[in-house]
Amino acid sequence: MSKEGVDVGKRRFLTTATAAVGGVGAAFVATPFVKSWLPSARARAAGAPVEVNIAALEEGALVSVTWRGKPVWVVRRTPDMLETLDEVAPQLSDPESKADQQPEYCRNKHRSIEPAVLVMVGICTHLGCSPKYRPEADGGQLSYSGFFCPCHGSKFDIAGRVYSGVPAPLNMVVPPHRYESDSLIVVGEDPNQGGEEAA
Repeated sequence: MSKEGVDVGKRRFLTTATAAVGGVGAAFVATPFVKSWLPSARARAAGAPVEVNIAALEEGALVSVTWRGKPVWVVRRTPDMLETLDEVAPQLSDPESKADQQPEYCRNKHRSIEPAVLVMVGICTHLGCSPKYRPEADGGQLSYSGFFCPCHGSKFDIAGRVYSGVPAPLNMVVPPHRYESDSLIVVGEDPNQGGEEAA
């Protein structure tokens, strides 16, 4: 074959242009496929940390937020509530929180970073019901302030520690959380991990 009349520069340009257009087309085809591997915005939001402003939270009050599809309660405990923590301890199944239901930095009688502020998942550890908050002793189900699950009668003190002899086997769960400031709590982030989202 004769190479006369062949424009090598034009051929090179056409080959390069065809390869570029093919590459762009392949990228457009691959993009939806690669994006399908990434979690959806809804899935990312379900596990995203949640901020709770407690500046206006009065003593004895409870505020509820949702984190990972679960209710998280923040309670500002009164001095009287804090005094009951020692009084009720002999009646509890795990008063020292030995079971792994809280981060290590909340393994204390308050089960919290700040003694007056409780951050806890509002789900009973028996069958997943939502206990009722009882800020004061009611003379019936609770002798002290705490949480009562009317479904099967499980009782928890004001730190979410379970009473002995009730259906719930464990203390209520304390989620990872940290303080952004004195009045702002970030639920879902562990202070020991430098602000990274906890697993």
